[in-house]
Amino acid sequence: MNRNRREGVTDSWTRADGTRSARWGRGKRWLVRWVDEGQEYSRSFDKKSEAGAYLSSLTTARNTGRFVHDRAGRITIGDLWDQLASQSGHLSPKTLASRETAYRVHVAPRWVAVQVGDVKVTAVRSWVTQMANDGVGVPTIERAVGVLRGICELAVDDKRVAANPVVNVKLPRREHADRNYLSVEQVDRLAEAVSFRPEVVRFLAFTGLRWGEMAALRVRDFDMLRRRIDISRSVTEVRGALVWGTPKTHERRSVPFPAALAGDLSRLMVGKSRDDLVFSSDDNGVLRNTNWRPRVWNRALAAVQADDPEFPTVSPHDLRHTAASLAISAGANVLALQRMLGHAKASMTLDTYSDLFDGDLDHVAGALDAKIAASRETTAGPLRDGGVNSMNA
Repeated sequence: MNRNRREGVTDSWTRADGTRSARWGRGKRWLVRWVDEGQEYSRSFDKKSEAGAYLSSLTTARNTGRFVHDRAGRITIGDLWDQLASQSGHLSPKTLASRETAYRVHVAPRWVAVQVGDVKVTAVRSWVTQMANDGVGVPTIERAVGVLRGICELAVDDKRVAANPVVNVKLPRREHADRNYLSVEQVDRLAEAVSFRPEVVRFLAFTGLRWGEMAALRVRDFDMLRRRIDISRSVTEVRGALVWGTPKTHERRSVPFPAALAGDLSRLMVGKSRDDLVFSSDDNGVLRNTNWRPRVWNRALAAVQADDPEFPTVSPHDLRHTAASLAISAGANVLALQRMLGHAKASMTLDTYSDLFDGDLDHVAGALDAKIAASRETTAGPLRDGGVNSMNA
């Protein structure tokens, strides 16, 4: 063992010759000493077996690069949050604002002054339980725990703690409400009731774009001949301010639109330059969901429901789900739907719309039956028509 790395167990009550030391009978007897990078450290134990066990785990941790000294974990969660926040420039403004709110409202009151080395799994579980008992919604709890998990993961990366105490903490289960998928007829009825920009309803329901992606579209982003939309940016309202950025997954994508939208889009583009917004406000600015929904959408929905009390209560974002439903019923597979919606992974698409794909299983089984029957009919025909006679000839 070199000078910079050595460890061992010593008896602090006796000298090397077996005589009693000045510390005889005082404090803990067994001392584990180790040197790391020229600095000596120690920890005392009452029993030799405890000291030996600690030394064994210490040696293993050091040899595998997992050793973390207790002093490294003395930084507070608040200080680590400041570091994490300074490294989050790659996130969208909306995501940043959401995380900052979760930290300020739920994480900081409990953890801001706690040293990361003192964060225990049991304490995190109690915190989660308390939030649930206080009526905090499951999505909010998920965000708060996600923030604390990210802070502790930063501590792991910096070798301040050996493991993340938040990783295996179970969260309350979400109660998934049934989604309302509109039919084409319902989409048209709702659009007819909209007093300003009725094209928005049909466009979102037939393309599946997010509001921010739609609001950022310029005339130049449309290929009317190929019926394609180039999704390369998004605009989000964060605390009243408009923030421009990339789509949610930070990836550019091309989305098709049906010919049924060509008329709407052409009318919206009349008199506009290539860089003008297509779905603009009445002053040709950004169409804000925070304005359009209460002033236009809610009134249109109320009018439709007054005529038809069974008409589902939906939000503009639900039109994205409607687009997924219509695409699946039209035969779109998972990968095509993933690209259309801009999901990072196909697994996310499956998780989100598993109910729709489950409902399509009967169709798959029916199609398989038809394929099997057709194949058997083709191969059995020659045998029935003369296969035996041919063999006897």
